[in-house]
Amino acid sequence: MCKFFKSTKQDLKNKCIIKPNIDKNKTRQKRYLQRQIKLKFLLIGGFFMLKKFKNKKQAIIMIISTIILLITETAAIAIIYKNNQENETIEVLSKYGSRGSEVTQIQTKLKRWGYYSGNIDGIYGTQTVKAVKYFQRKNRLTADGIAGPATLKAMGITSSSSTSSSTSSYNSNLNLLARVIYGESRGEPYTGQVAVGAVVMNRIKSSSFPNTLSGVVYQSGAFDAVKDGQVNLTPNSTAIKAAQDAMNGWDPSYGAIYYFNPSTATNKWIWSRPMTVTIGKHRFCK
Repeated sequence: MCKFFKSTKQDLKNKCIIKPNIDKNKTRQKRYLQRQIKLKFLLIGGFFMLKKFKNKKQAIIMIISTIILLITETAAIAIIYKNNQENETIEVLSKYGSRGSEVTQIQTKLKRWGYYSGNIDGIYGTQTVKAVKYFQRKNRLTADGIAGPATLKAMGITSSSSTSSSTSSYNSNLNLLARVIYGESRGEPYTGQVAVGAVVMNRIKSSSFPNTLSGVVYQSGAFDAVKDGQVNLTPNSTAIKAAQDAMNGWDPSYGAIYYFNPSTATNKWIWSRPMTVTIGKHRFCK
């Protein structure tokens, strides 16, 4: 009995439960379940001794000790199970050698944005690693070639390990749009900030642009804030509210899909686009 208690106590202190190795934990969990069967027999034996023999004190001690061990080991099994689930979740992040639909999404987006030139085959090979690193460098992320949570979020991809609902997807898009607005038009009138968000939303609807918010934002050369990294700044409450208004359908740009600053623009083509409205320093056009 003492050996059982000491072993369980040591296991609970041991980092391999608190910070576990998944293979070791599965073996340990199996061993605990086997020991629980033995403990249940000991518990039955204790009640039998309590009923049949005169030495009640020894039987009571045995019953109490067995119950404590059962509770302790049940808690240990619960900890192991939880950590196994967490480890398995971590391991599904896409990296070199991964295969599947998430890799296909990554390749599709990177190819659309001009970062990837290989085949869209759902295999996370050398070319995909290079493309992911290129995307990470451009967006000021850690360039490790692994599509971790931050990289997937920047791409607008919900991880296959996530249980995100449509609400979390909306929040992710809202945050991205707010970052674009903040990077492109902070300091502009509020209506002008909403108009910048509306341009992004109008591009999603246009057949000339990608049909997702992240696709529009990260399309190669589309926004200066992406080029210079300002899209990664934390947006203020005004930018967030402007993003909400734009996503809810307010369009002060009157259907514009482009905008530019007349005092700095040198591109002749952008000057040729039909203007819809001027707000602050930005001219909006179709």
